[in-house]
Amino acid sequence: MISSLKVKIEQREGTSFLKDAYVTQPFRIVPVGQYKRDKAAHLMIMSSSPGLLDNDDHQLEFNLAPNTRMQLQTQAYQRLYHMENKSTQTTLINLESGSGFSFVPHPVVPQNQSTFISHNKAYLQDDCHFLLSDIITCGRKLSGEEFMYNHFQNLTEIYHHNKLVVKDNVLLQPQKLPIQGMGILEGFTHQGTLIYYNTANVLVSDFIDFFQETYGEQENIEFGISKLEGNGFIIRVLAQGAEKLFEAFQKIQQKVWEEAYL
Repeated sequence: MISSLKVKIEQREGTSFLKDAYVTQPFRIVPVGQYKRDKAAHLMIMSSSPGLLDNDDHQLEFNLAPNTRMQLQTQAYQRLYHMENKSTQTTLINLESGSGFSFVPHPVVPQNQSTFISHNKAYLQDDCHFLLSDIITCGRKLSGEEFMYNHFQNLTEIYHHNKLVVKDNVLLQPQKLPIQGMGILEGFTHQGTLIYYNTANVLVSDFIDFFQETYGEQENIEFGISKLEGNGFIIRVLAQGAEKLFEAFQKIQQKVWEEAYL
């Protein structure tokens, strides 16, 4: 089933708001930041579906007008069910000058024989901030379905004035690769990726130092952060549980949001 969600964010007197939304089943989009003081639009994607089923195709689009800000969230873990074929998701983010977009979704739980292909494309003008993360679990571990999915792929591309500046491709195929071997998960069961990039000439060296000091020596995780060409960084984290990763990414998002966006 093809499912669509299209959002347009505008601003009035410095306050960002949901100008227009088009959704088809099973999506809903709900404002959740009525009591926030940062003048940004805080929205939650809700779904009446338990997860992605075989042949589902989710098409998401977010358009931010000049000088707007949006922080997006999800309501629950995203489940990928048993599939004969595959499910796909395409996310398009258009940021006009002076806008900011931040999205830390809940972790993805791939079940037995699931195949999921996701493609994120972000188009930034000048003076923009962009943050996006994803967390992939090993599956239903307590049900004995550890690494029994077929294929998980999340491709993210960031463009500045239509020039590709960042490309990141997470591809996990447990049935074809030694998933817990050297250079892949190395004995861990969960992987997280977070990308931050700005075209506002905000230097990221202080962010990198702070996050490395905060998470680099924590027990039971492997944390790495690298500077991107231009003003951005990418974080990779390996862990044994989803909640720890999700909470860490939420804290990282809030740190960046408070110091870079506001």
